[in-house]
Amino acid sequence: MTLQKPDLSGRTAFITGTTRGIGKALALALAEQGCNVVSTGKTSENDDYGDDKDLEGSIERTARECEELGVEALPVQLDVRDQDDVEAAAEAAIDRFGEVGIVINNASAIQIANVEGLPAKRFDLLHEVNARGTYLTCRAFLDHLTSVDDAWLLTNAPPLTVDRAPGEAPYALSKMGMSFITLSLATELSGRGVGCNSFWPVTAIDTRATRYFGMGSEDDWRTPEIVSDAVLEILRRDPSSFTGNAVYDEAILREAGVEDFSRYNLTEGNPAPMSAQMFDPDFERPA
Repeated sequence: MTLQKPDLSGRTAFITGTTRGIGKALALALAEQGCNVVSTGKTSENDDYGDDKDLEGSIERTARECEELGVEALPVQLDVRDQDDVEAAAEAAIDRFGEVGIVINNASAIQIANVEGLPAKRFDLLHEVNARGTYLTCRAFLDHLTSVDDAWLLTNAPPLTVDRAPGEAPYALSKMGMSFITLSLATELSGRGVGCNSFWPVTAIDTRATRYFGMGSEDDWRTPEIVSDAVLEILRRDPSSFTGNAVYDEAILREAGVEDFSRYNLTEGNPAPMSAQMFDPDFERPA
């Protein structure tokens, strides 16, 4: 089946962490549907990364690729840990486009380590980027979003019902913090027309972090496009009624009628990814 996608013409999305991976896939997927994009992250072409510059990606490159799809894009260098930075980025986005109706918290720090193996400064970094960054970004846009029709606040974070996120307790706690903030906002903003939801992949996604930390094998991974398709499916819905949900990418796409997920596999054929065990050991696919 062909997945039905929303018409986002004339809308604007502010997305954190768009230089590569899932964030970049989200930016391009929304741009393909006509959505203007505010591309944010720490890596800018104005910085000197030497020979690694091309490998890192940049906020400007993602913005250019969005513009090649026929939309407007604004690259904004952003450290989500810094309140002044976040508030300035939100102001710049609103000044440029007038209205920002979609905010997606994607930027994350990751460190796969148990409590014993993780230095305290790395624990602090996880929480500053993940939980604090989500809090600051949400807070910077709250008043604006409540004045926009069909507004969305989405976060790349796991359901709170799982025992743990991929990795050990420190990373899991920081990601759960992202979810908790987002789902709590569904209650805080109840009746104000803002759909607050989290989304999370069932399987490991092919990103630099997945490869660096050796999270399974390529047979276990899917492309970032499964996550962007899941977000597009969320954006097809009514934010006034579809709020307070923590959805898995595969589950919401099955609900939308997708049955063949081989298009998202890295390897040919239709292997059954087993890395769901790292995310939610209770996740069950239809027989």
